[in-house]
Amino acid sequence: MVVLGVVSPQHILPLVPICKTQIPPNSAVSSETQYLTKRKALIFTSSSLISSFIYTPHHYSATAFQIDQFQQDEDRIVQLFEETSPSVVFIKNLELAKGSNDSTKVLANDENAKVEGTGSGFIWDKFGHIVTNYHVIAKLATDQSGLQHCKVSLVNAKGESIAKEAKIVGVDPAYDLAVLKVYVEGDEVKPISVGTSRGLRVGQSCFAIGNPYGFENTLTTGVVSGLGREIPAPNGAAIKGAIQTDAAINAGNSGGPLIDSSGHVIGVNTATFTRRGSGMSSGVNFAIPIDTVVRTIPYLIVYGTAYKDRY
Repeated sequence: MVVLGVVSPQHILPLVPICKTQIPPNSAVSSETQYLTKRKALIFTSSSLISSFIYTPHHYSATAFQIDQFQQDEDRIVQLFEETSPSVVFIKNLELAKGSNDSTKVLANDENAKVEGTGSGFIWDKFGHIVTNYHVIAKLATDQSGLQHCKVSLVNAKGESIAKEAKIVGVDPAYDLAVLKVYVEGDEVKPISVGTSRGLRVGQSCFAIGNPYGFENTLTTGVVSGLGREIPAPNGAAIKGAIQTDAAINAGNSGGPLIDSSGHVIGVNTATFTRRGSGMSSGVNFAIPIDTVVRTIPYLIVYGTAYKDRY
């Protein structure tokens, strides 16, 4: 037997008259009325206890539902990162010391090489094409000395970390885009899932994966803060239609993917406004919309240049 509660006699409230009619204290009616009143009070008090016992579990149930919902959201973000990060690469620009003959050895352990900069990118297809920003590999693209090299660290389909030298396939400074290629013979790689920037809405969740300040595989979260922005391109032109986000994008994030809640790329992380004198992101960051990337990359792979520049 489960005891729901016990009501002590001293907790029973005395009867409060609800009319002005006085009844003699010694009368039988008075005793009967007091008995009935106490009995009603006991029943009312017991009912209140039972009622509170019945409704309390609903409160706990709602709280448990909220905790479960938070856990599901957290698990979803973890799964999103685990499925997408193998498609994100770490790009390191190296300048070999003069007189270095064996670039393969230098690239393997960075010996006798100066790190000129780092950035991010993502695997476009199974053939080893990698999409990144033009400004990430600008020094290599304009190198005349032959000392500039690009080292790409990535993960193959088996989860093994590998590092390879990348060559430039094509560039488009007007959209701050570039395509690299690494030799993947014998290594299966995982191309990223390409989405669309059409239909994006301000307020929807987005996630940036990259290598800020050289810290590989960093995930930051935020929302789409604005659409249709205009940002400067490396060649001085204007890139129109950029996506604004408050997902943290810092030095080294450039070229990495901005993805939606389904894990599809919606943009290429490109630029950020920094606080003057600090070099820190202000939370106003920009990405090139993926629809622009989809229109541009095939021409860079085939012709090495953008459609407008191919003749």
